[in-house]
Amino acid sequence: MKNKLLIITFLFILFSCGSGTVTTNNNHNNLSSSAQEDPVTEEIINHYTLNFLAAGDNLLHDTIIRASYINGHYDFSSLYSDIKDIVEMADIAFVNQETVMAGESYGYSGYPVFNSPQSLAHYLADAGFDIINLANNHAMDMRAPGLYATLDFLDTVEGLTVIGARREGDSARIITKNNISLGFLSYSLGLNGFVLPANNPNLVSLINRTKMEQEITALRPLCDFLIVSMHWGAEYLLQPGNDQVSLANFLAGLNVDLIIGHHPHVLQKAEYITLNDGRRTLCYYSLGNLISNQAEWERLYGGLAIVTFSKIESNINPTQLSISSYGMVPVVTHFDKSFRNHKTYPLYLYNEELLQSHNKKNPGDGFTMDFFYKVLERVHANIFLFNPFN
Repeated sequence: MKNKLLIITFLFILFSCGSGTVTTNNNHNNLSSSAQEDPVTEEIINHYTLNFLAAGDNLLHDTIIRASYINGHYDFSSLYSDIKDIVEMADIAFVNQETVMAGESYGYSGYPVFNSPQSLAHYLADAGFDIINLANNHAMDMRAPGLYATLDFLDTVEGLTVIGARREGDSARIITKNNISLGFLSYSLGLNGFVLPANNPNLVSLINRTKMEQEITALRPLCDFLIVSMHWGAEYLLQPGNDQVSLANFLAGLNVDLIIGHHPHVLQKAEYITLNDGRRTLCYYSLGNLISNQAEWERLYGGLAIVTFSKIESNINPTQLSISSYGMVPVVTHFDKSFRNHKTYPLYLYNEELLQSHNKKNPGDGFTMDFFYKVLERVHANIFLFNPFN
């Protein structure tokens, strides 16, 4: 489990935990012994990096819930056991939690209105996730009381930070690690027809350009990098729709550094959006599913976004901030013929033997290992067929 993160709302604090210090001499004059030497200016450089991971939709259908009931309790550890070594090695890891965890009294359920056992949160934390996003179209499935119950419970799980929903207060969150501060905001396209309570219209953050611009503009100066989570687009489209592209350009114009997209339940491309002044915003339009029981081939596939943030501090020159690398670890949702043994595998651990036992594998149906590699051609990101942190 990672070290406990320092979580700050609208406060910026610098830590002295640099990964290295380089000292250079900027005086290049060759002075004689009799000449008076110019003052020597030493440049002290500190270079910090932060590895960030983001996962797509964690969508527990009722089949997954029933299959995870073992010896009198719900055990979800196997869902994430084969990606745990990747997730926990990231400095900060994000997941879109598509279902609320309101408690047993609300009844556990899957599609179309979801409620997952609260123990799920502990398994997510144990797998290495730090940030739980709740701004999605299923946030109000158990109405406002169910979301309040979810928020209350998540407050008790050590190491987890919730974004996208709150009882009260500001929506922004700032997390600092390795002397790099990441600011987070999150928005959803809607709530499946449910409405927010009149006495708390900010319970879930919804896509509204006026509100988004206000919040992003306020948060931007307070963090090194600004990340916005977007639950957007149309389900099952393999390419981002015009609405996603328009919103991505809007966010880029507000100087957002990274956009994390989800909701389509299939992988879509990643790309840099470059403005006329040279500023760039990295956008993952959709990371697909992390886990689900959706049956179609494309919906069995997802990705773990891997982004490395870099910060170079100098006592002479301005601080340099950049995304030094980005890519994706493809992941496959597996479940067997009896709709049991659900597990998310990184593609590099998935093989023909597992595929033959998959519930969706039928003789001659074309569902082969080649399918998974073919999908990657449209992702446009560096693909890791190994653990990128090893």
